[in-house]
Formats: sequence, C-alpha cells, structure tokens
Amino acid sequence: MITGESGTGKSLIAKAIHFASVRKSKPIITINCSAIPESLLEAELSGYEKGAFTGAYAPKKGKFELANGGTLFLDEIGDMPLSIQPKVLRAIQDKEIERLGGEKTIKVDLRIIRATNKNLAEMVEKGEFREDLFYRISGFPIHIPPLRERKEDIPLLVEHFLRIFNQRYKKNVRISWRATEKLMEYPWYGNVRELENFIERLVILRDGLLTEKDIPEYFHPEHGKVSFKHLPSFVEATEREEIIKALEKTGYVKSRAAKLLGLTLRQLDYRIKKYNIELKKF
Repeated sequence: MITGESGTGKSLIAKAIHFASVRKSKPIITINCSAIPESLLEAELSGYEKGAFTGAYAPKKGKFELANGGTLFLDEIGDMPLSIQPKVLRAIQDKEIERLGGEKTIKVDLRIIRATNKNLAEMVEKGEFREDLFYRISGFPIHIPPLRERKEDIPLLVEHFLRIFNQRYKKNVRISWRATEKLMEYPWYGNVRELENFIERLVILRDGLLTEKDIPEYFHPEHGKVSFKHLPSFVEATEREEIIKALEKTGYVKSRAAKLLGLTLRQLDYRIKKYNIELKKF
C-alpha cells in the first residue's frame, strides 16, 4: 500500500517495485479506480463473458487476468465503490476471480500494489471503506513524503527533468545553483508533478543558463506563502514576456519564433491572440 499526497510519485514507486522484482518479465497493469464509472469498474477488473450484458459480443479478459504473473496497480483505491470492494477482497485473499456472466473460477497469481492520497482509516470509521479490505491491503505500507519534506531531492529532480525536456524540445537549458536554491525554498504543494510541469515550462520559454532572476517572483520567500489565486496571472505574464522576446529576436517572423520557443505555429498564433501581442512589421 503506497500512500502520499497527489503528485508525490506513487505510480513511479509502483513501477520501480515491479521492475525490481522477479515479476519484471511479466506485465504491470494499471487501473485508476477514480477514473472509471462504478457500472464499468467491475467489468474492467474481472472481465466478462459473451452475452454478459448488452454490447458484450465477445469475451474479454479483465485487469486481474491481464496482470496474471505480473503486477496489478490499483491507483486511487480510496475511490473504489463499496459495491466492488468485496470482489477485490476475494481476488486478493483467495487468488481467484469470476468473469461477469461466467461460472468458471479463474485462478490468478499476481502482486497487487495499491495507492491512495486519502486516509483510509478515517474512511473505515465513516463507513466509506470496508474494514476487512483495509486490513487486508495494509500489510506492507509505504508512505511517500511530500516534496516540501524532502527538499534535498529537488536538485536531483530538477536536473532529471531538465535532461528530459531539453531532449524533447531540443534545447540546452541549464540552471544556476542560486536558482535551484530558490526552488528549494518553495513549498511545492503540487509535489513532484508541479515541479515537473514548472521545469517543462521553463525549458519551453527559456534557453541557456537560468539564474535566480529567471525564477518568478512568487517563488521568493519574501513574498510569503504563494497565493494560488494570483498564480495564473504570474504564469501568463511570464509567458507573454517570453513570446515578445522571441518575436523581437527573430524580427517578428512567427515560424522562427515558434521554433525558438518549442511551439508549433498554431500554438504560437493562439498565444499571440490570447495575450493581444502586437506584431510589428519591418
């Protein structure tokens, strides 16, 4: 059971466990319990036989069968409907399932990794999660601390994401240590996912060495706790400024400016209209 705030990298930990195990040659199958309607979730997990319901024209394996021999990752298990939980408990406990509309018991051998950003113990007390399932899945808990509690990871993550996005956008963006220190002072309420998105935006909008002056002012501690209400305006102002710089640098040739920013011409046109940027002619 992997617990932690949203964006801490629970799915990455699940994959690391799978690929470091003896099951690594078998598949890892992921299902997000919050993304699939209750009426479809059981069929997705257990599969179904032909004629089990309207539209079931052929039998289909569920996630339990597809992950047989490997790993099934149940993401956001705290959002799993109560009606489905007994079937999951049986699959974990007895290592067997039945497809919808079927009578045959199918044995499965797999590791099940669960993840949630909710407090399942509190949900059990409120009757929102089955107690027997809670105790069955909580045997080996792994808690992922929020990024603000492991700030020593930030420089490594920044360099990692810079390598990824420099390669993706064919850039050569680097970052100074003072700029990295500013990032380490920020609370990162969106955790690793927020940091990843921020670095991607910097790579798209900048080039060369990033200094602390390139870090938006809402990252500076003297501004106090960031106000998320004003965050979009900061982001838009930064993006508008970089687009204007790129246009000026390329003599307002949009195709060249788009390439410099790592955008398509259509994406650049959209932003020019959005920010009401005047195109100068020479």
